[in-house]
Amino acid sequence: MTRIVERLDRPDLAAKDPKEVFSRLFDEYAHPLRGYLAGRVGVHAADDLVAETFVVALRRRASYDPAQAPIRGWLYGIATNLLRNHLRQEVRGFQLTAKAGAEDRPEENHDTAVAGRVDAAARLRVLAGELAALSEQDRDVLLLTSWAGLEPAEVAEALGVPASTVRSRLHRVRHRLQALLVPTEENPHA
Repeated sequence: MTRIVERLDRPDLAAKDPKEVFSRLFDEYAHPLRGYLAGRVGVHAADDLVAETFVVALRRRASYDPAQAPIRGWLYGIATNLLRNHLRQEVRGFQLTAKAGAEDRPEENHDTAVAGRVDAAARLRVLAGELAALSEQDRDVLLLTSWAGLEPAEVAEALGVPASTVRSRLHRVRHRLQALLVPTEENPHA
């Protein structure tokens, strides 16, 4: 007797008992989704967003086509759309971090350890300011790639854009951030 084993990365959500399938999906994908979301909005909001992601996925299960793409990108797409409701709060946080201590300038006579911490804090302010200044699309591409560990094709599926667009945005954003953080002759204080 041959039994067809359903692949967890491309389940047929419309044909199965939702409780069984979604229980397996939750066991497999909730933890990585939570990790990605927690990095963006904190642990408490991440827990709520993960739960909401699976509620939305359950409601929209008929719209998922396993022939089109693996479920991972579809779930991250739902999570990212839900996350966008929190973007104003995230951007405000980045802006506050960028402004924090902007008036405080380090003294030239600080020891090396303090200078290192001040340098790190200054870089954090620059990075936070730049993250806040990124467009929503660029920020999503960068953070889905770096924090969630998605491949460009998965990010493309999650955001509903071509993979070439994801690769282009990722290259542009990384180049922009590197130019700010890596010292050069033109910008020795980076």
